[in-house]
Amino acid sequence: MMLSRLYSTIESALQEVCGQKDVHLSDGGSHADLSSTVSFSLAKKLRRSPAEIAREMAETLSRREDLAGVRVEALGPYLNFHIGPELLETAIIEATQPGYGSFPAREERVVLEHTSANPNGPLHVGHIRNTIIGDTLARCLRKAGYPLEVQYYVNDMGRQIAIVVWGFQNIPDTPVPGEKGDHHVARIYIAANRELEKRPDAVAEVDLLMQRVESGDPQTVREFRSAVTECLDGFLVTLARLGAKHDRFVWESDFIRNGDTQRVLSKVSHMDECHEDGRLWLDLSAFGFEKEYVLRRSDGTSVYAARDLAYHIWKARNFDRVIDVLGADHKLIGAQLVTTLRLLGERPPEIVHFEFVSLPEGSMSTRAGKFVSADELLDEVTRRAYEEVTSRRPELPGAQRHEIARSVALAAVRYDIVKISPDKSTVFDWKEALDFERQSGPYIQYAHARACSILEKAGSFGTAYAPEDPHEHALVRHITRFPLVMENVVRDLKPHLLAAYARELADLFNTFYHFVPVLKSGGVLRNSRLTLVLATRNTLAEALQALGIDPLTTM
Repeated sequence: MMLSRLYSTIESALQEVCGQKDVHLSDGGSHADLSSTVSFSLAKKLRRSPAEIAREMAETLSRREDLAGVRVEALGPYLNFHIGPELLETAIIEATQPGYGSFPAREERVVLEHTSANPNGPLHVGHIRNTIIGDTLARCLRKAGYPLEVQYYVNDMGRQIAIVVWGFQNIPDTPVPGEKGDHHVARIYIAANRELEKRPDAVAEVDLLMQRVESGDPQTVREFRSAVTECLDGFLVTLARLGAKHDRFVWESDFIRNGDTQRVLSKVSHMDECHEDGRLWLDLSAFGFEKEYVLRRSDGTSVYAARDLAYHIWKARNFDRVIDVLGADHKLIGAQLVTTLRLLGERPPEIVHFEFVSLPEGSMSTRAGKFVSADELLDEVTRRAYEEVTSRRPELPGAQRHEIARSVALAAVRYDIVKISPDKSTVFDWKEALDFERQSGPYIQYAHARACSILEKAGSFGTAYAPEDPHEHALVRHITRFPLVMENVVRDLKPHLLAAYARELADLFNTFYHFVPVLKSGGVLRNSRLTLVLATRNTLAEALQALGIDPLTTM
């Protein structure tokens, strides 16, 4: 892709001129196509003003043959790069081609873990932010050329699963017709917790189940596996509705069975930070952690953290880049994991922590039976989407309206969740998420459908590039930024950047459509504007697919 190649050329030229690797090259926003603040870091070394350094570098860079077609200017301490018309034309023609924004195959193997919810009840609204962030990153990583494996880490040994198994053993169970497996498991889990509150002495029975499953007792292992599998089968249905797919389900118990957990505990036991007082735990206070990092209980059973260490060591030895998507409630244990892996000489993961999404109804708890499942959320949004589609397109057959409503509902949910930076909490707003006229997923889908309609009415036309209106120029420059945005998303693991880009592209296209005549213009100008509509439609389609949203052709 032209802009991606040009970015690399400018970056290399900057590195050569300034003599350092990090040249702080990024999107130039409204001031330029690309911009660099490298003069600030050079000013400290050279003891000269950033503005003076930027001016000299601009003069040097302007004389380079490899930057022909790029205007370089110094605006105070900033180095700005403006792409010339010929290069923009090449970029726009590229944008009309299938796969725009994709990168050549890379060699760096990536493993991405996301969702990994405990199999003790259905995925709820609090879980699906993990799924949507993770799946969007997965789509972007694949589009960026990375060989990727998406994993779900199945917690099949923890106390919550032991409570589920105890519930199946002790709670009378009347089958509910049509009940999904994950909802069935939740019903048993909730009832088991209520029973255990009445019978505190039965907690010892749960502890015994945990000891038996870790020791490999065949009957107990089968019971745990059966309960977890029933729940996972329900998860798979929900994940498919969300448009998310995992390549591998990795079972936590495997790291007990293959000896990896015991090996890592043995290695940990020789660390200076290790303490054994019946339990085995690490004192990481020297690294800012007040809480003990417990890895083995006094009854000899390992805890989740121990198996997690084994899992991450395995991932780091089999992949070049390890990425985890974890909730904010995992910040402490995630930081302890990273610190311990470094002390062991192992490569830690990159962790994307996200704050929680909720509904106006408030917080949720599976244990207390207070949650809105992802299935219920999707059902309700789809119902509301169908009402909206029916009010707009009553002439469409019912089956088509249902299919559009399904895609619109998924767009509403996925976009409303991914548009917010992961480090900020959010409340899912039904009305705003389904607003075709505002900055929502359906709004972007509608812009794509509008572009499809224009092209269908236009018929055949010749490719041309002759923008003359400011709205055309703004649209051109935004389209050419798409590959760079994709690169930034996978480098910084910030999927909300793609969501913002797609919304801005829809905004610019709608403004262009409002102020610039396309079908009523003639000659080269008509062809040029239709080429721009084609490039917009194609870029919107690529961006929507990377967001896990259907690029609808009619709405």
